[in-house]
Amino acid sequence: MTVTDLVPYEDALATYDPVMGLEVHVELGTKTKMFCGCSTELGAEPNAQTCPTCLGMPGSLPVVNAIGVESAIKIGLALNCEIAEWCRFARKNYFYPDMPKNFQTSQYDEPIAYNGYLDVQLEDGETFRVQIERAHMEEDTGKSLHVGGATGRIHGASHSLLDYNRAGIPLIEIVTKPIEGAGARAPEVAKAYVAELRELIKALGVSEARMEQGQMRCDVNLSLRPNGTETFGTRSETKNVNSLRSVERAARYEIQRHAAVLNSGAAVVQETRHFHEEDGSTTAGRIKDNAEDYRYFPEPDLVPVAPARDWVEELRKGLPELPRVRRNRLREEWGVSEFDMQSILNAGAVDLIVATTEAGAPSDQARKWWMGELARHSNETGTALDELAITPAQVARVTELVASGDLNDKLARQVIEGVLAGEGDPDTVVEKRGLKVVSDEGALGTAVDEAIAANAAIADKIRGGKVAAAGALVGAVMKATRGQADAARVRELILEKLGVEG
Repeated sequence: MTVTDLVPYEDALATYDPVMGLEVHVELGTKTKMFCGCSTELGAEPNAQTCPTCLGMPGSLPVVNAIGVESAIKIGLALNCEIAEWCRFARKNYFYPDMPKNFQTSQYDEPIAYNGYLDVQLEDGETFRVQIERAHMEEDTGKSLHVGGATGRIHGASHSLLDYNRAGIPLIEIVTKPIEGAGARAPEVAKAYVAELRELIKALGVSEARMEQGQMRCDVNLSLRPNGTETFGTRSETKNVNSLRSVERAARYEIQRHAAVLNSGAAVVQETRHFHEEDGSTTAGRIKDNAEDYRYFPEPDLVPVAPARDWVEELRKGLPELPRVRRNRLREEWGVSEFDMQSILNAGAVDLIVATTEAGAPSDQARKWWMGELARHSNETGTALDELAITPAQVARVTELVASGDLNDKLARQVIEGVLAGEGDPDTVVEKRGLKVVSDEGALGTAVDEAIAANAAIADKIRGGKVAAAGALVGAVMKATRGQADAARVRELILEKLGVEG
């Protein structure tokens, strides 16, 4: 099926009701792997960070990473989950070349956290509650590199290379209950859920949750059922989607694809799917097995995990301010509307504004520059706000220069432009470009005299009481000084010299 075979989105929703399930894998930021002491640091030579345990060699025995367990409990608590008093690991048996043990150490029917929820806010401010089925501990797989093909996948490749450095890195898999009732907003709910979950994970400090680096990835399960019915349809699972936009696009595409299949009279195949960034489409992967096909059984080499209740409560008390609570507090402190706060959130500017105010800028000025000039530059260059070549401390310095009268807004924009271009910090750009406001009264007075002499007719109008005409003379002075004069002071001088009350 090609993109052009899809049912129009509105038509699909007129007939079918989407049901989603989202499985998010979070790679924990521990220094060592989940069951051995190998480093998790990125960038090492292939297969340099391995040992007999993470390679599944005979006789090697795993030991649970205590920080991994602690991180799992923190995530569970932040997701309003119940924390198991006793749980254990299981072997999930299936063959993959990048699974050196031929099984994955995971949790099956006894997860460490279960039965929670996460409230997410949609772009119009509506809140949608996503129910959490479970959050469980497991390990990551290695990485396959397929060489010689056109797509980077195994089909058409001449050979494959395997790197086991990632095998054994701690993962937390967070699984939602079926997400029902979202209707046409299902893709938006999926995106908002993953975005909120990412912010929560970052706030907990258990992972950087960088989706583009694979530290957080989402499997989008989706099925359709005829409107007004209760029985779930056959689902597809789009694997390893690694950006918020792609999560939304994958859900939308699958709604349209499922509708096309069902409208044709065919049956949806339960399978995994691959997402393609270039056009937002998905293609078939493999037929999806059911849980019983993995032949789960308890891991015999690991003792059960039984978190003490006082430890769990200690971790609960130590949780940081969670993103939703923090955003509400900041919105009140900043005095902005829910709509404006949502715009700031959508732009990814909350932390940048906070850091800028912590560096000394008034919050309204921090918002002004990040949501104005810098957001414009971000949109024009396709660069995320937090990846722009300017720091919150540098933005705070620009606001300080404006407040002191050394810069006006026009000059400040030029300073920011110079910082973004790599010309140095704000003070260096001001010095190199000669951008300080002309504040010398003698120089300003001369510029004003010249403007009055060159525009005698306008000067006469002002003397005659048409004070609004002073704007034209202000503009002439600003042009003569290359925008470096203080416009308010220039206006005062014009009126003084023409003997007119302001």
